[in-house]
Amino acid sequence: MMIASNILEAIGNTPIVQLRKVVPPHSARVLVKLEWANPTGSMKDRMAKGMIERAEANGRLLPGGTVVEYTGGTTGVSLAFVCAAKGYHFHAVFSDAFSDDKRVMMQAFGAKVTDVISENKMITEKLIRGMIEKSRSLAQQPGHWWSNQLSNDDGIPGYHALGEEIWNATDGKIDAFIQSVGTAHSIHGVTTSLWKHNPKIHITAVEPAESPVLSGGEAGAHQIEGIGIGFTPPLWDRKLVNEVTIVSTEEARMMARRLASEEGLFAGTSSGGNVAAALRLARRLGPNATVVTLLIDSGLRYVSTDLYPKL
Repeated sequence: MMIASNILEAIGNTPIVQLRKVVPPHSARVLVKLEWANPTGSMKDRMAKGMIERAEANGRLLPGGTVVEYTGGTTGVSLAFVCAAKGYHFHAVFSDAFSDDKRVMMQAFGAKVTDVISENKMITEKLIRGMIEKSRSLAQQPGHWWSNQLSNDDGIPGYHALGEEIWNATDGKIDAFIQSVGTAHSIHGVTTSLWKHNPKIHITAVEPAESPVLSGGEAGAHQIEGIGIGFTPPLWDRKLVNEVTIVSTEEARMMARRLASEEGLFAGTSSGGNVAAALRLARRLGPNATVVTLLIDSGLRYVSTDLYPKL
């Protein structure tokens, strides 16, 4: 194991684990990439580092500047972390619809947090668009740079290494990859890498059943943090996925709880949704196939919510 010269070099190269107990008989092998092994406990460290370093390189972010972003918390924590490591300020536009644990983490890294209040703590298109507009306004101040994650394609290359890690860990024996869609950066970045090796790998996108916009349905309210923004992400490319599937909030929560109690894997709601969708595909593909998905972040980010009931 090499010694990292700084904390940013510790991003990536996360473990990959085979699920044993939640996978039904006669199903494909299901592997999960433990992205909570990144420094802040989520895959978004990869994207945050990529966006900030690109902004530095082309002069959009100057020394001592302030990064501004709307966030459900996971990207915000990662941006706050990278800013702290590099000496920038960070201003997050957040909401009470998301886990308060993420607010605490952002503030621990030195972030300033401004809230946009939700309706009954539900994630809706109205909420997301309100957060976008608030962050756009704040970023007009001198010395501020708006990272604007939904429209910033600098986030996609941050996940190319993730795809390479999956390919190498499986020795190329991968038949399908499944990932939920927020910005769409992670699924597109991984797909780009995997399809360079084998364009026949099946790519499945996951979205909330209550807001199946990518499937052609109506936008709605749900409680799977980090995905399902209520409208098509600006950088979504349907050509980079083979199918879109849906997972309900309750299905995602129940699987997250099963992963903890049966597999010893403590993850968030969107990770539960990923695995629930992966198990459906694994049954379809049969025992000779391999399906890979992501455990996006740690369950430690949700201890203040009702995801894991207090006994």
